Amino acid sequence: MRELTFGFSPCPNDTFAFHALVHGLVPAPFRVRPVLLDIEDLNRRAHAAEFHLTKLSVGAFATVGDRYRMLRSGAALGHGVGPLVVARTAMSLADAAARRIAIPGRETTAFRLLRLAAPVLGEAVEVRYDRILAAVERGEFDAGLIIHESRFTFQQHGLVQVADLGDWWERDTGLPVPLAGICARADLDPATAVAAERALCESVAYAFANRDASRAYVRSHAQELSDEVCDRHIALYVNELSLDVGEEGFRAIARLVGS
Repeated sequence: MRELTFGFSPCPNDTFAFHALVHGLVPAPFRVRPVLLDIEDLNRRAHAAEFHLTKLSVGAFATVGDRYRMLRSGAALGHGVGPLVVARTAMSLADAAARRIAIPGRETTAFRLLRLAAPVLGEAVEVRYDRILAAVERGEFDAGLIIHESRFTFQQHGLVQVADLGDWWERDTGLPVPLAGICARADLDPATAVAAERALCESVAYAFANRDASRAYVRSHAQELSDEVCDRHIALYVNELSLDVGEEGFRAIARLVGS
C-alpha cells in the first residue's frame, strides 16, 4: 500500500482528530507516516513541499498556494477560537503591538491577524508558541501573541488579556476564524487527494464517536497538559467545520488570504 507523509502538530486537537487515520481505524487506499511538528515548522517546510499532506496556517497559505491545495476536511476554524494578545499589565492593543512582542511565527494566522488589527508594529520576535507565556512573564517581552492551549493557561503566568483577535475578526467580517487547514501537495494525483479528504473526514467523525479511543495518543504528545486543558482544547478547536469547511469556511479562508 502506498505511504503518504502527513505533517500535523502534536497539539491535542490534531492528535485527537487524526488518531484514527494514523492508526488505520478508517478506510483509506494508503497508509500515512505521521510527522508531528510545531505549526510554524510545518509552514516553513511547505515552501519545499516536503510532505504529501500537511497542516498549514491559513496565514501561510497565500505564499505556498502553488505547492498545495486546501482540502475540505481536517481544518481548524470556527467561532471563539482566535489568538490572544496578553501582557503583564493592561494596555491597549495598539500599545502592545507597538512594543516588543513575542509572536509564534511570521507565517502563522495569528501574526496575520495581528498585522490586520494593529498595523503599526514595534519589534515582533519569533518565539516557539509554548515558550511565549514564560518569556512575557519574565519580562523579556512587553506582550505576547498566543495560540493553542496557551489561551487556557495565560492567567497562571500572571498575565492579562489585551485583545482577542478572533473576536476582532468575527466582528469585522461576520465569518468564522480560519486558523489552519489540511492541504494536499499539488502533485498528488486527484484520486488520492479525494481519498485523503474522505479519510480525514472519517477520522474526525471516528474521533467524535469514540472520544476515549485517542486519549492515550493525545496524552503521549501533551505530557505537560492536564486532562482538563486537553479536553477544553479539543472541544474548542475540533468542531463540525473540521468535518467539512463548508462554503462559509472557504469564504473566511479566501477573505484572510486576500487581506
